[in-house]
Amino acid sequence: QVQLVESGGGLVQPGGSLRLSCAASGSFSRIVTMAWYRQAPEKQRELVAAITSGGGINYKDSVKGRFTISRDNAKNTVYLQMNSLKPEDTAIYYCNAEYNRWQRVGVYASWGQGTQVTVSS
Repeated sequence: QVQLVESGGGLVQPGGSLRLSCAASGSFSRIVTMAWYRQAPEKQRELVAAITSGGGINYKDSVKGRFTISRDNAKNTVYLQMNSLKPEDTAIYYCNAEYNRWQRVGVYASWGQGTQVTVSS
């Protein structure tokens, strides 16, 4: 099973920047996809950005050009650089990993505990 530890959230003014990190550890053969989701109060959790082991990237439309997802496969770590932050980016941000397990068929998923991002003046 994979454990995910997130860091980097906080309070920032509109137009500011934050960088989130998520490190994966545990027993797995390969992490297929790492992603960031977010959930604002009274809203459903939504995908913000995802990156595959091969470098394929997908972004939510509203963050394109402002957020950048990257991944260090050697460290099993994913990053989310968030620039030009807006109040509507305020949410709890969750890291997600989809992975394979040794001698097991299928793809498994794990979630981090979440980190709060608040954009406010």
